[in-house]
Amino acid sequence: MTLALTCAFCAIVTGSAPAHMVLEEPDVVAFLDARPLFGGHVLLVPRLHVETLADLPGPLVEPLFLRARSLTVALEAALDAGGSFVAINNRVSQSVPHLHVHVVPRRPKDGLRGFFWPRTRYADDDEAAAVAGAIASAHRSLLEAGGERMP
Repeated sequence: MTLALTCAFCAIVTGSAPAHMVLEEPDVVAFLDARPLFGGHVLLVPRLHVETLADLPGPLVEPLFLRARSLTVALEAALDAGGSFVAINNRVSQSVPHLHVHVVPRRPKDGLRGFFWPRTRYADDDEAAAVAGAIASAHRSLLEAGGERMP
């Protein structure tokens, strides 16, 4: 397991920094966010120090997302929440450079509106189609170049 010496989340993973632990498994750890959007805001991290989702080795994708899924169910039941918000930031807006999944309890009229950034529109259907086409083409190239080209 690779750990970053200065990573706050690696310190939690190893037990050298305190956290309110929610889940500890061989591949992943979950704990309460110290600065939650709402009470019960959980952070799920791989034990392995990786910065982004693209850096996560293939064998760890399933354990991470299975636990993200089960944490949403558990969090909603434990807190009598109406739903949940699940998010990952890659680099931009990532306060700790260690991959982490936010699992946040939601309630009707809780004040959280959509995403945390301003919403925009495409100029027209042609622009939307061009963007969709560019992403689809890049994704096809990625797969054709030897699978997902991920670690």
